[in-house]
Amino acid sequence: MPGSRVQSTPLPQDRVSLGASVRIPSTVPLLGLLESIDDWFARPRSPRTVVVWLTLYLALAANVPLWSELARIGGAPSVYLPTIALMALLTVCGTVAILSFTAWTRWMKPLWFGVVVLAAVVQHYMLSYRVVMDPSMLANAVQTDPNEVRDLMSWRMAFNVLLVSALPAWALWRVRIRPQRLGSQAWRNGVLLLSVAAIAAGGALAMNRQLAPLMRNNVHLRYMMNPMASLYSAATVAIRPMFKQSRKLMLVAGGTALGASYAGQARPPLFVLVVGETARADHFGLNGYARNTTPELAARHVLSYRDVRSCGTNTLASVPCMFSPLGKQEFEGRKNEYENLMDVLQASGLAVFWLDNQAGGCKGVCDRVPHASAFQDLDPSVQAALCDGDECLDDVMLRGLDERLAALPAERRSKGVVLVMHQMGSHGPSYFKRSSPDVKRFLPECKTNALSECSHTELVNGYDNSIAYTDRFLGKTIDWLKGQSRQFDPALLYLSDHGESLGEYGLFLHGVPYGFAPEVQKHVPMVTWLSDGMKARRKLASTCMESGVDAPLSHDNLYHTVLGLMDVSTPTYKPALDALASCRGGNVASN
Repeated sequence: MPGSRVQSTPLPQDRVSLGASVRIPSTVPLLGLLESIDDWFARPRSPRTVVVWLTLYLALAANVPLWSELARIGGAPSVYLPTIALMALLTVCGTVAILSFTAWTRWMKPLWFGVVVLAAVVQHYMLSYRVVMDPSMLANAVQTDPNEVRDLMSWRMAFNVLLVSALPAWALWRVRIRPQRLGSQAWRNGVLLLSVAAIAAGGALAMNRQLAPLMRNNVHLRYMMNPMASLYSAATVAIRPMFKQSRKLMLVAGGTALGASYAGQARPPLFVLVVGETARADHFGLNGYARNTTPELAARHVLSYRDVRSCGTNTLASVPCMFSPLGKQEFEGRKNEYENLMDVLQASGLAVFWLDNQAGGCKGVCDRVPHASAFQDLDPSVQAALCDGDECLDDVMLRGLDERLAALPAERRSKGVVLVMHQMGSHGPSYFKRSSPDVKRFLPECKTNALSECSHTELVNGYDNSIAYTDRFLGKTIDWLKGQSRQFDPALLYLSDHGESLGEYGLFLHGVPYGFAPEVQKHVPMVTWLSDGMKARRKLASTCMESGVDAPLSHDNLYHTVLGLMDVSTPTYKPALDALASCRGGNVASN
């Protein structure tokens, strides 16, 4: 009716309009707690807050190896606890400083999560293999081929990475980044950067007396600050190629010529240089190892040099260095790239060929000479017998070797041949894959790439079986060379690129920065076998060579020793670094 008032009837308390959004309180305490935590993570935050919280989390969850190492070095808690606190401060400040450059918008979330995954992966390898992620190790990892990557993967790795990354993944997904103007973001990020830099500097100065000797005597600690060290190494590896492209290739092969021994030669030389992989000298029976891991080489009366040091502790560092005319010190400080031993041998007129059994290749050494991968275009029967996917046992390099030689230019071949064979050798961590069943004399062996799951005895057994396989491979290569004696004067030199840690000092694998790497990663085997024809053409005295097996040598000697043995004259040849120079011209005694 007109003038009447209509009173609204209140809705019942259990009714809710369709447009409303109401959270029904949970009757389960645990669910209520989880919902509260989720609400807290979902609050809007500045990108700087996210960066700081993420860094604090990683300092706790991804630096277990660093805290353990500091505790081991410090001894008593009263000594190492203050040091741990200082290193935690420096790690947090350094990581925040780096990530402050990414503190912008919500689109940085994938990048932040990538940092988390990187830190988790690095921690896994530091815990499992006691390696540190310095630029050299990271560069070597980047160039690792898929087969080697597969060997390093495991369910344990997946679990360890998930354990560290699950919580931040959820947090980054839930958190809302508060939008801000570009100018405001920039000056706030700058303040954050300057603040953490000042805090780090203050802490370092306050405890410089303790920090300076600690870092000077334990250089590896700086590469254990995770993820700061990994981010630094990644940036170094990414930026370095930009400057490398501007490097000139310095020519050193000018003025190269064959020596007098080639004039009217009855037979050309055939020299095989075997570049070993991950072999340590103290596990060669020839060098006094308690186990007879090298019976085949011993039966062929080779010379084993017992005091040889590598140029680096990983393939990427060692192989280019050992073929360089510069020597370790100059090579590492070079401003430009230089031609190497392969270029000089080719410039002399010899037939040169590089045969590789590593998918990672020759690290640039063979780029300008004929080269091939041993596992490509294989006969199916050979592949089935010697290969697992694209990874093959070293015997594959001996298949079709006569045809490879015959394919080299006849004019060059008539002067002489240099063949380089780059082994798979004893590459870890899957040592059990580096030997065939018929040479596995040391049992039981470790049959997993998770080395921590194996006993030390099983680990050493697997590694020694790989050395025994290399011994047999070298024995077969020498036998093949002997079969070429009617057409050539053959010789062989074997030299490993670096050694390996098998648990000594808690270290595994290789790649520890050279300055503080253990001797087992730098002390490498070097073996020579010379036919009577080669010794006669170079006038090499056997007794003299035998007396020199304990002389200190290094990768620096390879370039000059090969040139001297092959009688190739070039301006970069240094007789003082030729391991056989003092034995030329004497009475030749046959084996």
